[in-house]
Amino acid sequence: MATGIVKWFNATKGYGFIKPDDGGADVFVHIRAVEKAGYTALAEGARISFEVKTGSAGKVSAENLRIG
Repeated sequence: MATGIVKWFNATKGYGFIKPDDGGADVFVHIRAVEKAGYTALAEGARISFEVKTGSAGKVSAENLRIG
């Protein structure tokens, strides 16, 4: 499981980005993943654990989120 910090998240737009601790590229996070984890939004600067999923178009996104 990867870890990082929420770079920004806009609940109105329904997405944001996580800055991973490993120094790689920022990871996209969609509101569906946030809601599936039981949250309504993510706070900027929050520490988060997540799994990286690669979609069919080769884009990566965060899934199975855990704050803390």
